[in-house]
Amino acid sequence: MHTNWMGYLTEESVKAGALAYTDALRKAGLSCVLNDTTQVIGSWDHSIDWVVNEWAPMAAKAGLKHFAMITAPQTFAESSASAFYSNLKSFEAKVFDNISVARQWLRQYSLQEISI
Repeated sequence: MHTNWMGYLTEESVKAGALAYTDALRKAGLSCVLNDTTQVIGSWDHSIDWVVNEWAPMAAKAGLKHFAMITAPQTFAESSASAFYSNLKSFEAKVFDNISVARQWLRQYSLQEISI
């Protein structure tokens, strides 16, 4: 699944977006997310606690196993992504600054699941 966040993120928009794609992930039986935050303006630190402690366990229960977050280096959004990544324990996550490399990382897991 590919998500693309844009603009200023409020706590409400983070929750609504994350819950919507988690539901779609569960319904589709997917386990990998490519989460693009390169077009986010500003920080989303206001939502880190909710994302790590409430959303992440819920997403893992919905089937999420591998999460690739693409950020733009040296932005406030990248700082939020680092805080997210360093506190996450519910599934495997990695932060990238290159979408092709992120896709390649996820592809290894999706191909493993197909071959099982």
